Amino acid sequence: MPDLPTALLITIAFFLAGGVKGIIGMGLPAIALAILTLQLPPATAAAVLVMPSLATNVWQAVDGGSLGPIARRLAPMLVGLCVGTAFGIPILTGSSSATVLALLGALFAIYGLAGVSRVRLHVPATSERWLAPLIGVATGGLTGATGVFMIPSVPYIGALGLDRTSVLQAMGLSFSVSTAALGVALALRGAFTMHDAMLSVAALVPTAIGMVLGRRVRHRLSEPTFRRWFFVSIIALGGHMVWRAMG
Repeated sequence: MPDLPTALLITIAFFLAGGVKGIIGMGLPAIALAILTLQLPPATAAAVLVMPSLATNVWQAVDGGSLGPIARRLAPMLVGLCVGTAFGIPILTGSSSATVLALLGALFAIYGLAGVSRVRLHVPATSERWLAPLIGVATGGLTGATGVFMIPSVPYIGALGLDRTSVLQAMGLSFSVSTAALGVALALRGAFTMHDAMLSVAALVPTAIGMVLGRRVRHRLSEPTFRRWFFVSIIALGGHMVWRAMG
């Protein structure tokens, strides 16, 4: 059993992360890892993330009627995700916590800046065949190195011209594959122990509660305003992580 401070940290991290995901459909790994790394090593924090992330993202991926076509369209990127994760995982499990924390903070800052930017990207259909695998490998490499799987897959999915429901499904599918690949890679490196697995399963409860409450309040909030402040907060968290890593 974890000590009380660790149990409270995990409960708070996943309750808040689940709430954010319930409101805007993403953000769980960013919020959870930002809080968990206050006390846990990055590799352990990533291991605890596996089950809540997988469960919520599978839920998001199947919540709609376009999963089959989306899966076929994203297949080259998803294969690249798995390949890239295998190459990136030695950084997360073998480097110093300060190095991983700095990478994680930099990635958060980039993710936040991409979110608040008004730039709208567009990927021509003719470019998807060669671009999708590259995006997958790049995202997988960063997933393996930091435990975060949003860059550059989220901007890429947003540039495909999908409707809102399909975008959410596509992100859920991408995050599900990324989480599964991360979990397998951590286990193969001996960094996903039975103790980590138990903590990860226990984290499902506060995640589910937070996500259900987030979905309930979604329509009472201005989603564009909430998203803007979410990304601003992610930039601030990223900067704080880099500062901690350098301290």
